[in-house]
Amino acid sequence: MPLPDDAQIISVDDHVVEHPRVWLDRVPSKFGDAIPRLERMDDGSDWWIYEGKKAGNFALNAVAGKPREELGLDPRTYDDMRPGCHDINERLKDMDIEGVWAQVAFPNMPGFSGRVFEESTDMELAEACTRAYNDWILDEWCASAPGRQIPMVILPYWDIDASVKELYRTAEKGARSYSFLELPHMRGLPSYHTDHWDPLLAATEEANMAVSVHFGSTGASDMIPPEGGHGGGVNINRITVMGLNSAFAMAQMLTSRMFHKFPRLRFALSEGGIGWMPYLLERIDYVWDRHRWYNDINREIPPSELFKDHIFGCFIYDDAGIEARHRIGVDQIMFESDYPHSDSNWPHTRKMLAASLADVPDEEARKIVELNARRVYNWPRSSGS
Repeated sequence: MPLPDDAQIISVDDHVVEHPRVWLDRVPSKFGDAIPRLERMDDGSDWWIYEGKKAGNFALNAVAGKPREELGLDPRTYDDMRPGCHDINERLKDMDIEGVWAQVAFPNMPGFSGRVFEESTDMELAEACTRAYNDWILDEWCASAPGRQIPMVILPYWDIDASVKELYRTAEKGARSYSFLELPHMRGLPSYHTDHWDPLLAATEEANMAVSVHFGSTGASDMIPPEGGHGGGVNINRITVMGLNSAFAMAQMLTSRMFHKFPRLRFALSEGGIGWMPYLLERIDYVWDRHRWYNDINREIPPSELFKDHIFGCFIYDDAGIEARHRIGVDQIMFESDYPHSDSNWPHTRKMLAASLADVPDEEARKIVELNARRVYNWPRSSGS
């Protein structure tokens, strides 16, 4: 059956390319040339310069609408991308073209969770840049499109007290989620098995915010040989298995104590896919049943029970997961467009979803494309929407 015409598709993982003055207009001038700025190189490419060093380009991050034959890792410029990548008015037009009503947008220059700022030399500047990004995404980007951009921020996660403070500050301004590390220990930080994050998780519950953990937020998979395989296929290999980072994160979360201590937490595994979830849920319960007695783990509640209402899978195109949706839980699945990245199906999103969900009953399809996201991100339909 076709996707219900009145379903307002919500994408819980899209991306924004910040305009050149996001930080120049908001970070105190005392930081001088260390403030993130855009420079055009001699080869004609645009690069972010932060603390005097190159901090990122666009490449595969801004290719919506390009033929697949033209995709590549070559540096690009603002002139070589759709205006919707960085202009909110043009973004709304592109959303209308593909039939998406609302989006959750991840950063570009700072990295998915703000990792570029974590690696700063001047941590006072890093915090100032984090606040500046949040003020821009809340006051300019999202405020320009009420109801259609679900506000998500980043936190200075390397400083737990500063993170809690920024969470409360941005929650008061309307933030519904923050982007966080999928596997903190990969960044040399305490894992979810420690109590280090408890103050932040307690504040998350109090503010009724969702946590969005994008695959690759703590780094690329280390399962790829350095030579990349035949024909230099390292990028194909890495992109193919990156969702396993989300599987590793989910296993760690479910065997930690955080959902016992904070029973209202909601974690979205952004861009991790869902097809692997039935196996992992079956496997983790099987292992838990045999090994819980000598491990420091809750012995009464199976991990698959914790999964319900705490962890949400996000998919772009995942027929295996849709076919196994009842083993995952229809209430645990959300859609993502990934605009303007290379995995996006723009401008054919609604057409693709109609085909992918052709055998899914209307009630379930509505949950997957809209209602689950509204619940997870505390984003009810506004009057007249």
